Amino acid sequence: MPGTFTYTFDTPAFKGKSTINTGLFIGGQWVDPVESQFIEVVNPATGKPITKVAGGSKADVDKAVEAAKKAYKTTWGLKTPGRDRGRLLSKLADLLEENLDEFASLESLNTGMEFCYIYHYKISYLTGCTGKVYTNARNIDIGGAIQVFRYYAGWADKIEGKTVETDENKLAYTRNEPYGVVAMLSWKVAPAIATGNTIVLKPSEITPLTALRFAELVNKAGFPPGVINIVNGYGNTVGQAISEHPKIEKVAFTGSTLTGRTILKAAAESNLKDVTLELGGKSPTIVFDDANIEQAMKWAVGGILIFVQEGVYDKFLEQFTAAAKFMGDSAGDPFAPSTMHGPQISQTQFDRVMAYIDSGKKDGAKVHLGGVRHGDQGYFIKPTVFTGVRSDMKIVREEIFGPVGVIIKFKTEEEVIELANDTVYGLASHIFTENTSRAIRIAHSIESGSVWVNCANTFEVGLPFGGYKQSGVGRELGEWALKTYTQVKAVHINIGLKL
Repeated sequence: MPGTFTYTFDTPAFKGKSTINTGLFIGGQWVDPVESQFIEVVNPATGKPITKVAGGSKADVDKAVEAAKKAYKTTWGLKTPGRDRGRLLSKLADLLEENLDEFASLESLNTGMEFCYIYHYKISYLTGCTGKVYTNARNIDIGGAIQVFRYYAGWADKIEGKTVETDENKLAYTRNEPYGVVAMLSWKVAPAIATGNTIVLKPSEITPLTALRFAELVNKAGFPPGVINIVNGYGNTVGQAISEHPKIEKVAFTGSTLTGRTILKAAAESNLKDVTLELGGKSPTIVFDDANIEQAMKWAVGGILIFVQEGVYDKFLEQFTAAAKFMGDSAGDPFAPSTMHGPQISQTQFDRVMAYIDSGKKDGAKVHLGGVRHGDQGYFIKPTVFTGVRSDMKIVREEIFGPVGVIIKFKTEEEVIELANDTVYGLASHIFTENTSRAIRIAHSIESGSVWVNCANTFEVGLPFGGYKQSGVGRELGEWALKTYTQVKAVHINIGLKL
């Protein structure tokens, strides 16, 4: 029988116990993996093990797919009215809200992210910290996954087709039907469930704890067995088995562009399953001379590719450097109210980011700030700012996914548009200017799936999110996600035609 893991939290943010089943969640039950293997889960803030969880294999994916297929054919999908799917999603949102402190604490423990950030954004979106302490975060709208679940609970009974006019001898209409078994290599559960699909979810092998705790809420909410299945495992085993599985009709993935390519290739070589990808980015931030520099600096403090017009370059760099240094000095315990900067997620990612920093140094970029590890335990890196860069440097062209930013001076609109679009990515962009006409003009010229003007990364559940170019395929959130998780059927009915 699968084991359990109990962790006692005694932090300024949360005090309490959390018990997690460490097995695989298949068909509404906790089961041991077919092959007896385990994955060590590490606290990135300390570098020390937290616990071990079961690691699945291809055989476990096969079992999960069969459970999901059975549920789709018997107790879910088109067998369950949208109003009932919506009711269960609403119940799941209520349960998540009731246990929000616990989920935020588990995620902070497992990822090292600042509790205030997770509480306000991460758990709420089940997608970095604003610097708000826990007591302030409790008073802010923590809508997030809760909002997402409730949003799609409302959509569940509004999946509609169209009647298409032809002539009086024929009735023609469309139906938007679920795919069936959908695999999630990320948190994209709500719209897939709302539209009637069943799920095989593979959480990250590095951060599986909240997904495993979430499974308990699935049962408590009353979902039929097999609607949501969770198989822990590595990408080259469980992930590959999902991508190649002939009975999985769709895969949704969030992660690197490299892995996205592997999934697309596997999908093409198996059953041509539909694929949605939310991939990497090198999102540009553009600060014009007429921007509110203080506000721009605050919004852009997590920026990775920052273009600043020459008239305010020195002022922006000075303020940005001070803010980044303050964040770096506030690194540490993710549960401490004063913490504003967390660790990298793993030793592998720590090494990867440090390699990029070394690359920037060797290529001749100036380390304006940071460039070294922070402390002697955990996977902390000081916020790093490079100046004096060239467009051909790796630190400019490649996604680093760490606390490393480059700041580049520009003169004209035309120049910065060309610089910002000179990338294989197109996930998001940020524009800071007080000139409304310029803001709209630049927003329409930048090749990215999302553009924020005078703000950054303020997601809205009703708006789509996804990338251009190599930043992804398809869209999540809003009404657009309903199309992502359904396929259109055209029905032609003869009511008068004679041969």
